[in-house]
Amino acid sequence: MKAMIMAAGRGTRLGKMSETIPKVLLDINGKSLLRHAVENCAASGFSDIIVNVHHLAGLVRNEINLLRKEGFHITISDESDRLLETGGGLYRARSFFGREPFLLANADTITDLDLKAFYNFHLEKKGLAALAVRKRAGSRFFLVDREGLLRGWCNKSTGERIVEGTLADDLEEISFSGRHIISPEIFDYMDDGVYSMTALYLKLIPAHNIFTYRSDDGYWLTVGSPEELEEARNYFRSPPIPPKRD
Repeated sequence: MKAMIMAAGRGTRLGKMSETIPKVLLDINGKSLLRHAVENCAASGFSDIIVNVHHLAGLVRNEINLLRKEGFHITISDESDRLLETGGGLYRARSFFGREPFLLANADTITDLDLKAFYNFHLEKKGLAALAVRKRAGSRFFLVDREGLLRGWCNKSTGERIVEGTLADDLEEISFSGRHIISPEIFDYMDDGVYSMTALYLKLIPAHNIFTYRSDDGYWLTVGSPEELEEARNYFRSPPIPPKRD
């Protein structure tokens, strides 16, 4: 099975740290974020992987070459010319994928989500995509209906709220976990450009089923700030108690 790991971000919230070290190469107790993501994908059968690169791309390529020497099958999608965000980045890499659903994973999140169960959920539901979600604190949320279908998005900090394809008022707010299972038909509705997958999903809601897959078990960590980096390092020094985020 195939997977794409999003590894091109600048990591601006990390401050000066990210000026010399790409976020995906930050060390989490002996392993880079990128290595965590690659090992997680491969362990669940997503052994054919493509990784996009942009910020300090040469250093990320060096890490990929080390992983290749260990037997991981990794292709590079070069975004050195322009950072394309998740939607544009996936579309640039479209020729890598075949006719089967694939995994899209953010490199800056670490989780023990059961990817096999997630994949099987997508196959059962037969939607255009499935998005992993969990109940946790935050400011930006997906809005889902009682069947778990994506219906919108909101930002509690700015008050922005987008609801598409339904007039329902009883939508649940739920946080994204940085993992998607996507059917390749999605490329029929994509184009070149700089845009996020969230923006794309919101446009597709009226005509397509985009499901959410909820898993509140296990651990989930994101690394976007120095504080979050330290939290991740502390967690892996003494697992298995998951961090409290609610």
